[in-house]
Amino acid sequence: MAKLSVRDRELFLAEPRVAALSVSAGPDRGPLTVPIWYQYEPGGEPWVLSGVTARKTRLIEAVGRFTLLTNRTEPTDRYVSVEGPVARIISQTEALVREMAERYLPPDRAAAYVKFHLEELGDHVAIYLSPEHWLSSDLSG
Repeated sequence: MAKLSVRDRELFLAEPRVAALSVSAGPDRGPLTVPIWYQYEPGGEPWVLSGVTARKTRLIEAVGRFTLLTNRTEPTDRYVSVEGPVARIISQTEALVREMAERYLPPDRAAAYVKFHLEELGDHVAIYLSPEHWLSSDLSG
């Protein structure tokens, strides 16, 4: 089991994987943990899109921090977790929705998803995380 270098963990996080987002749900609850699309470029701030009234959005706003975890099992078991305070929250734009859609969907489906998202999913915000704590490992031995 080996910890990833800064470069390797950032490159791994930059790959288009679905992350688990975790945020404290209160003193008598475990964390709220949900799958989510995210965007990240090495050296930058990871960000997610979330509905304005979504429970995760309200919890992130209340607590002021959250965690993203992404992993893979092939060709080796590897994971990266990044946690930190919210850097900023901004209203979604068509450009942000398009950027996220193009990260995860083939070009022939991204445009249709952007249209659906903007017309059907309601108001969203982009929540940016300021990376403070990282955990990473390659479990291939």
